Amino acid sequence: MVDESRRQLIDAYAPDEMARRVLDLGVAKARLTAPDTIALAVLAGAFIGIGAAFATLAMTDTGLGLGPARVLGGVTFSLGLILVVVAGAELFTGNNLVAMAWASRFITTGALLRNWVLVFMGNLIGALITGVLVFWSGTWSAGEHEVAMTAMRIAAKKAQLGFGEAFARGILCNALVCLAVWLSQSGRSTTDKVLAIIWPITAFVALGFEHSIANMYFIPLGMLLRSDAGLVAEAAAAGIPVEVLSTAGFVSNLVPVTLGNVVGGTLLVASIYWFVYLRAGTVGAGEEGA
Repeated sequence: MVDESRRQLIDAYAPDEMARRVLDLGVAKARLTAPDTIALAVLAGAFIGIGAAFATLAMTDTGLGLGPARVLGGVTFSLGLILVVVAGAELFTGNNLVAMAWASRFITTGALLRNWVLVFMGNLIGALITGVLVFWSGTWSAGEHEVAMTAMRIAAKKAQLGFGEAFARGILCNALVCLAVWLSQSGRSTTDKVLAIIWPITAFVALGFEHSIANMYFIPLGMLLRSDAGLVAEAAAAGIPVEVLSTAGFVSNLVPVTLGNVVGGTLLVASIYWFVYLRAGTVGAGEEGA
């Protein structure tokens, strides 16, 4: 039989232990310096962009049908969050779990908002840079421009969403993203973390939910591809409404999706786990200020 000390090194962390780990991690994230926060946030935006580019290729001309193709896209997109969690980076959607440290009064409201704003802006920079590099690389021309058509189709569908639809999809998306981050805190090895991340992320992509940071890559890339007259003609022939690939289309998607992501991450995941596992241990306002 495996002795108790050996078992503790093998078994996953229990949910109450995961809550404490997420709390401690949230405090550490909120206390990062601004330069470190921004640098790690730029990395995270780039990582999510790379995962999105991988998923775009995977969903191109699969011949698998809608469901299986989306599942494949979800598995490949998981690369983005795997890089964020394992390599180390600051992702706005996952950082909605920092609200657990705020609810326990280990960090102030100002510290929470500072982290979210810096990380959001850093993610935007990283995702946009990745989109520009992918555009310059010309890899979208693969398969006689089929990859470009997939990218433009994805971007156009996102830009066409109404406010309510985008908001609801944002809520559902970040509930799953934060659950993926939460589950990764149960793992003691890289393998544990990777396996914990894949399925919630696969689910949100396959189900068509909306991730604000991924959309910082998808829609701007579609806008860049729209600048190619030949691609516009091909897209029009394929029935892709390229006219929605604009700054207005990008903003009209990003605002409700971001709001939905915050609601899904903080209310559906962070607040519930805080209530169950951490509320009894909440420290007084004198610890750090409220």
